[in-house]
Amino acid sequence: MELNDKGVLVTGGASGLGEACVRLLTHAGARVVIADLNSDAGIALATEHSQTGASTLFVKTNVVEEESLKAAVRTAVENFGGLHVLINCAGIGIAERVLGKSTPHSLESFRKVIEVNLIGTFNAIRLAAAEMAENTPGEDGERGVIINTASVAAFDGQIGQAAYSASKGGIVGMTLPIARELARYGIRVMTIAPGLFDTPLLAGLPEPARISLGQQVPFPQRLGRPAEYAALAKHIIENTMLNGEVIRLDGGIRMQPK
Repeated sequence: MELNDKGVLVTGGASGLGEACVRLLTHAGARVVIADLNSDAGIALATEHSQTGASTLFVKTNVVEEESLKAAVRTAVENFGGLHVLINCAGIGIAERVLGKSTPHSLESFRKVIEVNLIGTFNAIRLAAAEMAENTPGEDGERGVIINTASVAAFDGQIGQAAYSASKGGIVGMTLPIARELARYGIRVMTIAPGLFDTPLLAGLPEPARISLGQQVPFPQRLGRPAEYAALAKHIIENTMLNGEVIRLDGGIRMQPK
């Protein structure tokens, strides 16, 4: 799919991986809706791009609330003539053992991670797909592209990542069946599973966990850069043969138990 003048929605687009996608895709000529809870960062990013003549809008969005996400989708459709690309970057993470020093894992925190990461991703997929199905197909019959964000923790999660790994494993698990279902509409579905990236999410982990994770990257021995995630997302959008797959973007890391 050619990005120029295409309507794009990026959840979690005000920072980290999402922000990098907003910057790169806007530069490529896309018209982007930034959907995020962080109004200050989102408005600042949209304003920055608007001052250069780019078509970028911010909508305060809670991905777990239907009406909130519908508003973001509607903004893309009404202002950009349609929604052609969805990139799901909104997510949270916690570090909590199933059996803590004094109490078991909080059921509330487990539920919240599943709700934001997994249910929030599905909420965006279903609402975006409904609009994409109405698009006029391109030369290959393509109407839309959906890119989700999982994590290497979906495959080799560490101790303390039960909730996070479960949420990301769910995203991995639903990628193929949704891609198969939406194929009839010309909508592709892909998932990127990043390793250790320099984002606010990783910054929220305890320092011992950051050190442990950082020592495991074979090459390059550094945290991934959000721009590298964005570059892969852009390639996925432009390469029509990529569909129904999960791509690890991790420098070869295989995480140890802790």
